[in-house]
Amino acid sequence: MTEMRIDKWLWATRVFKTRSLATDQCKLGRVTIKGMNVKPSHNIKVGDVIEVRKPPITFTFEVVGLLNNRVGAKLVPNYLKNLTPDDQYKILEMARIGGFVRRQKGMGRPTKKEGREMAAFADEAFFDFDDFDDENPLWTEEDEAQLESQR
Repeated sequence: MTEMRIDKWLWATRVFKTRSLATDQCKLGRVTIKGMNVKPSHNIKVGDVIEVRKPPITFTFEVVGLLNNRVGAKLVPNYLKNLTPDDQYKILEMARIGGFVRRQKGMGRPTKKEGREMAAFADEAFFDFDDFDDENPLWTEEDEAQLESQR
C-alpha cells in the first residue's frame, strides 16, 4: 500500500474518534497539507505533513506509515510523528486554566466547582446586614413623612 485516504488514516491513527468525524473536519477545512485544505478522499503517502486544527490549537503530524485498520493507542507512534510545536500546547494549557473566567453567555450552567467558587466570593462576610445601629437608623419616620409630602 503506497497511498490511502486521509479521513481513514486520521481515524485509524486515533486523531479523531470516528471516521465520520474525520470526514466532517476535512469538509470544514480544518485538515490541511502544505497549507491547502484537503477533501476526505485526498490520498496521502508516507512523508506527508498534515495539520489538523482542533480549536484552540493546530496539531501537526508527519505520516510515518500507512495502515488498513484502526490500531491500539500503543501502536500509533509507528504510523505518525507528532510535530506540534510546544507553543501550541501552551495555548491549550492556558485555555484549560482560563475556563471559568472565559465562560461565555449561553454556555450552560456552572459546574459544581465553579458554583463553590462563586459562593465563596459572595460569602456572608461581604453581605452581613446585622451591623446597622437600631438607635440611629438610616431611614427615619421624618424622611418618610417628607417623601409623602412631596407626592
